[in-house]
Amino acid sequence: MELGQFSLSLAVKDIRASLKFYEALGFCAMERCGSIEDKWLIMQNGSVMLGLFEGMFEDNILTFNPADVRAIEKKLKSEGINMEVSVKGEEGPGHCVLTDPDGNKIMFDQF
Repeated sequence: MELGQFSLSLAVKDIRASLKFYEALGFCAMERCGSIEDKWLIMQNGSVMLGLFEGMFEDNILTFNPADVRAIEKKLKSEGINMEVSVKGEEGPGHCVLTDPDGNKIMFDQF
């Protein structure tokens, strides 16, 4: 099962402060991937991806960007894994969310 690009989605308190901090670590905000005004940004340093999200969710989330989120959801459900959020619609962009045994959120987000 191909999970796609991995990133960590961080629930931040102050997106401007987080942007400045991660820029100091060598990350750059990706063009057309969020904005300060919208309170979310996707940042990259080499192959490492981080999403900064202010006020969108409470905890950090492990995020994968697969080519086919519906196929992944179907496979996981066949393995007995429950979805907290299921993919909506039959085609196009979508996402599903689950929680691992230790309470970590995992999102599969196809855009």
